[in-house]
Amino acid sequence: MEFFVISLLNGLSYGLLLFMLSSGLTLIFSMMGVLNFAHTSFYMLGAYFAFTISGVVGFWPALVISPLVVFALGAAFERYCLRRVHKFGHVPELLVTFGLSYLILELVQLIWGRSVVPYGLPSQLEGPLFTIFGTQFPKSKSFIMLVALLMLVSVWLLLTRTRIGLVIQAALKHPEMVEALGHNVPRVFMLVFGGGAALAGLAGVIGGNTYVTEPAMAGAVGSIVFVVVVVGGMGSLAGAFLASLLIGVLQTFAVAMDQSIGGAFQSMGMAVTDKTFGYELLQLKISQIAPILPYLFLVLILIFRPKGLLGTRED
Repeated sequence: MEFFVISLLNGLSYGLLLFMLSSGLTLIFSMMGVLNFAHTSFYMLGAYFAFTISGVVGFWPALVISPLVVFALGAAFERYCLRRVHKFGHVPELLVTFGLSYLILELVQLIWGRSVVPYGLPSQLEGPLFTIFGTQFPKSKSFIMLVALLMLVSVWLLLTRTRIGLVIQAALKHPEMVEALGHNVPRVFMLVFGGGAALAGLAGVIGGNTYVTEPAMAGAVGSIVFVVVVVGGMGSLAGAFLASLLIGVLQTFAVAMDQSIGGAFQSMGMAVTDKTFGYELLQLKISQIAPILPYLFLVLILIFRPKGLLGTRED
């Protein structure tokens, strides 16, 4: 029971951090049809900006200021770079975001160095929040869960209960009609791209000090975020939320399991010997294959449900 509860809490915390990352990417894709390869680079910038700002004014002001700075950078990139190549199609858009990710990586290494920076937790988030079955659950992971849920509710209310949310949704399906009604659709796209980048930056602020802040942090979560978006359904915010939780819990449980696949078969009464076909693979521990499980999940989703769990977009 202790293993199940603690692994579930850790999985939910990791999954909600993935959702904070994937939600911005999902919003950008659903609005503009752009798969932003530099999205996790904005996550990394959020962590580094928070590290620098918190050294001057403290963590809590940095929690607000850092995503705003990332928002400005994301909006400027859409306005002066992405918008210029949009007319040439999706491939140039992918290439310019791909180039941006490497540009950001080199700038981060040039400014902050190649090693881990000492971006620590504030005193209010240090230590355990509670103890269950003798195991402590840290305040920092609880804070990630709280911020992610507040962000989910805020984005949902923005898109469904405000005038700007209605304009955003209308611009997604009928941009010409929205522009005819007097709304500046390119500006809406710019704000959405900047908002998606800001959500990634917010994830970096609270994820950077909970885990680690280093130049490799963007690459470490880059591929898994795209898995979440595809599994959940391209353009579906609810699908991204569901897929984030599933993948977070699945990977967390798998990492903590030392049993082998062959041992599982033996516990079910099946004989497994060194002459059994694939014996070497059956001897692998579940924790050893945990990193590939999300990608296996992705392949199965693409085979049996190409639109994703809750996806509706077809292009």
